Order: sequence, then C-alpha cells, then structure tokens
Amino acid sequence: MSDSVVEGLGGDPVIQFSVFLENKVGRLSDFTRLLAQNSIHIMAMTVLDTTDSSIVRIIVDDPGNAGSVLFLQGYSYTETVVLVVELGTVDEVSNVLSAILAAEINVHYLYPFIFRPSDKSALAMHLEDQDMASDVLRANQFRVLGQSDISR
Repeated sequence: MSDSVVEGLGGDPVIQFSVFLENKVGRLSDFTRLLAQNSIHIMAMTVLDTTDSSIVRIIVDDPGNAGSVLFLQGYSYTETVVLVVELGTVDEVSNVLSAILAAEINVHYLYPFIFRPSDKSALAMHLEDQDMASDVLRANQFRVLGQSDISR
C-alpha cells in the first residue's frame, strides 16, 4: 500500500481481505465460523462465485488479527485498501456515485456494510483512483471512514 494512499485516506486506511475459497458446500460457513471463533467480526462482505472457487471480500473490525488467523490457517488471500463512505440517507448512494462520475473516476466494484458501530450505512468502494476519490467525496461533504471508524 503506497504512502500517498494512506495519507489521502487519513492515515487510517480500511483494509479489505479477498479470500479464495473452494466452491464446496459448507466452506463459507466454515470460514465465517473460524473468524467468529477468533473474535473477528465481519462488517462488510460480498462473494464472487465461479465454477471452481469463490472470492470472498470482507472488511473486518480487526484486520491485524484477521491477517494472522488467515495466514496461520493456510488461506490464500490478498489485502487491498478500499475507500469507505458513510451514507446518511438512501438518496446519498446516487449522490456519491454522481460525485465520483463528475471526477471521471472508474468504479471497479462496491458493496454495502452489514454492520457499523454507529448504526449508519456505508459503502466499501474499490476505485481507479482512491486518493482522488477521497478528496472529491470530502469536498462534496461526504464522510470518508477510516479503520478506526469501523472497528468495534
């Protein structure tokens, strides 16, 4: 992760884990149970399914512990910085995307949070230019969250 991305995201970047699982019955359940047994709470999750495997993207409340558990258990995974923006109303999804579009920043993917300590909704976004997107969203009065805002 580059220093410029960390600085642009407030020095408190949100880490997403992309975990590769075999596409077999029960693997996702086993995976989430392992995290729960290690007091790692899934705050946001999306699953991309293919014939042979699945990519499970998660944001957790304790990325340091999650990385250790995944490594020790032999999971194949990557870590990526994502931008997370807080949503106050349902109308803000469109407004966030309009601000990103006006800046001509491509959205690679996005997904919603399941839980947040503040009980407000949020979107996790992987964008072509995370640094610029963070600046654009802040300039448009959106709250860009850091890992400390997500941790319980």
